[in-house]
Amino acid sequence: MSDALYLVAGEPSGDAHGAALMRALRLTRPELKLLGRGGAKMQEVGGAGFMNWSDAAAVVGLWEVIRRYGYFRQQFAATLDEIAESAPAAVVLIDYPGFNLRLGRVLRAHKPSLKIIYYISPQVWAWNRARIPRMARWLDLMLCIFPFEADLYNQSGLRTLFVGHPMLEILATPNESEVIRDPDLIGLFPGSRLREVRKILPLMLGAAMHILKEKPTARFEVAAASTSLVPEITRLVARSQLPREKLGVVVGQAASLFRRAWVGLVASGTATLEAARFRMPFVLVYKVAWLTYFAARAVVKSKFLGMPNVLANRAIVPEFIQHHAKPRTIARHVLRFAGNPSARELVISEFDAIIPELGGGGASAAAAAAILDEIAAKRPEED
Repeated sequence: MSDALYLVAGEPSGDAHGAALMRALRLTRPELKLLGRGGAKMQEVGGAGFMNWSDAAAVVGLWEVIRRYGYFRQQFAATLDEIAESAPAAVVLIDYPGFNLRLGRVLRAHKPSLKIIYYISPQVWAWNRARIPRMARWLDLMLCIFPFEADLYNQSGLRTLFVGHPMLEILATPNESEVIRDPDLIGLFPGSRLREVRKILPLMLGAAMHILKEKPTARFEVAAASTSLVPEITRLVARSQLPREKLGVVVGQAASLFRRAWVGLVASGTATLEAARFRMPFVLVYKVAWLTYFAARAVVKSKFLGMPNVLANRAIVPEFIQHHAKPRTIARHVLRFAGNPSARELVISEFDAIIPELGGGGASAAAAAAILDEIAAKRPEED
């Protein structure tokens, strides 16, 4: 058996989950070589031989991918070459479906004996369930982080295990009795990608202006997901008409802001679950390029964008997407959470009901164990 695994992640969230998985793998198999491409966190675990490409690879939307087609084509070919050269025991694909699903299909066609494992299943249940049976032909094992996904994938012939959500271990369990929320503090979480920030933060800052008119004591903090986003966030903040003493920017401190803020404005993604985990009422705000939006509207089957709403199968937090994301409307709903105790208590109780569905922690260890079991097992045709 090869003593190497090749892992592929392409976005900041996948990098964080991939790094946690790599650490769990190292605890059990210290001699295992961990190769591949991801972000700074995965590179820190894997070493200099692990490529940090997530800043360049993290794009959102159809139009953005089309614009950078040449880059992704080059990276796809380079990834195939790296896998061929390293001859790993398995390839572990971490989220990033636009790249990784195609990679899995091509690898299966050219390397039929290679074990291909997908961790953090792509949300095809929301946009293309017909793809699942085809994925079953490309993949040996799917490791999912939402319980309803396991039933869906297994029914389609794709062997799947629910390992729990790694968010629960990445975010330290807070001592809720020590949380001191500031009733005047409103958190702004505009996303982890540059294009998200450019589209979404101006809407949030516009809503903040309306909030200040109704709640003069309000203050705001913007959570920058990485230092690379700070210059753009600073530029957008400077262009806004918010008084400078009313707004600050924090870098890499989203968890702290989730715990301190009374209410928040949150872009779609893992941050919606983080907000629910830390029991911070919020309003979901999202906007993309119009070409991307119309393409998504044509295929997305899910009624909701935010994962708390998806898990509850009803709108427990309001969602304002694309042309519905108007600052005045957003502000009105934020003020409702800020000033209505019954509304706050209701949404927090809803959060408390859905978070246990994500498992009890230990997702990375469970995923690592499943991966090691899979590479140790023979294929059916080898028996």
